Amino acid sequence: MMQAALTLAKRGLGNVAPNPAVGCILVNQDRHIVGRGWTGRGGRPHAEVNALAQAGAAARGVTAYVTLEPCAHHGQTPPCAEALVNAGLKRVVVATTDPDSRVNGQGIEILQKAGIEVETGLCQAEADEVNAGFFSRIHNKRPLVTVKTASTLDGKIALANGKSQWITGPESRARGHLSRASHDAILTGIGTVLADDPSLTCRLPGLEDRSPIRVILDRDLRMPLDSALVRTAGEVPVYLFCAAEEGDKAKELAGAGVEIIPVGLEENGKLSLEQVMTALAERGITRLLAEGGAKLNASLFRSSLVDRLLWFRAPSLIGEEGVPSIGALGLDELANMPVMTPVSAGRSGPDIWEEYRINH
Repeated sequence: MMQAALTLAKRGLGNVAPNPAVGCILVNQDRHIVGRGWTGRGGRPHAEVNALAQAGAAARGVTAYVTLEPCAHHGQTPPCAEALVNAGLKRVVVATTDPDSRVNGQGIEILQKAGIEVETGLCQAEADEVNAGFFSRIHNKRPLVTVKTASTLDGKIALANGKSQWITGPESRARGHLSRASHDAILTGIGTVLADDPSLTCRLPGLEDRSPIRVILDRDLRMPLDSALVRTAGEVPVYLFCAAEEGDKAKELAGAGVEIIPVGLEENGKLSLEQVMTALAERGITRLLAEGGAKLNASLFRSSLVDRLLWFRAPSLIGEEGVPSIGALGLDELANMPVMTPVSAGRSGPDIWEEYRINH
């Protein structure tokens, strides 16, 4: 039952920020599901509320399987813990606790004081992974960052002349778009924008409304006013990080619907990635997908800001003259290499995809 609740929770990924993605299943004494729910768009309604609404009077005396501790604070809606109490539940099984200071054990306490039996820790590792982005925003003050790249077997993303379309096949590109749908925002640099004029949207049939916020690093405001990103800024938000927000170009971009966000510079003259991440977290972003080039990927790794790596590999070779997936990391000792743990892998058409968790 908890695995089923986790499957429901995943439906909300990329769609519920700044809230966590939660799943809830209500089960009666005959082990029949009488209600199920997951977090709604923008974080409302909560999963428990949706499940209780579906169950109605049948919720009395049942067991709830919830992937995250029910909330305990009054926000736009009353606390879910109180809603479960008022519905007359007998037992609540919670996968993992909520580290939000407004909850953090208080939801469980409300249930227990009402005489409801509470169990915690069932499928906790899986539940923690579902909301790793929500937890990162709370604990690290930044979103969970996944670097996605598509290359040849020898790790090249383009020919020496910059040509890159297409190294991987349509199946891999479709899976890449599915990743976009499960993230709150997508990050790239102005170099990629100038070279490819990307839309950075989700174009899978039925998921067009799940496009992430587009985040662009553009220190000197080189973003073309006729670019696909600017033209569609009114439909899917665009955050543009730069060194200064003054001047006619900034006003023109802002007038087109682009949100201009100035941040400081690092010693190398590049935008401070730490400040970018902090600003994104302050705007509610919990899961960030980076689809940049070799320089951006390397910068994220050098700054220890990468949490996950999603790598698509085509069965082809370009050779040393090609453009690498990861730029210079400045390593002088093998002990300083980024080390990761394989999480999953599979096939997408003729290509191979691999997912890794970075060991911080």
